[in-house]
Amino acid sequence: MLTARRLSALAAAILSLALSGLPASGFGLPNGEPKARAIPPPEQRIDINHATLEQLLKAPGMTRSWAVRIVRFRPYRTKLDLVERGVVSGEAYERFKDYLIAHHEAQ
Repeated sequence: MLTARRLSALAAAILSLALSGLPASGFGLPNGEPKARAIPPPEQRIDINHATLEQLLKAPGMTRSWAVRIVRFRPYRTKLDLVERGVVSGEAYERFKDYLIAHHEAQ
């Protein structure tokens, strides 16, 4: 019969074996360094005030539900309005913020 101590040791051993093949950070390069993202210049970013759903979906990490919410709650003063007004979560914003911009003039 397994005692609590032996059961805990067994669980720890199984967990360490399962995690031994993962990079240190869980993403990125094998040595734990995150992958460098290619951030587009401002003129190539997606305008959250005028983009279509299909254009918004081109931003890495963007989902259809986030894109629909962005269109629904327009206009925005800055792209940070997305988080401040509760349109997207802070986690989602971190994924695609570098690919967005908020223009005010009509295009």
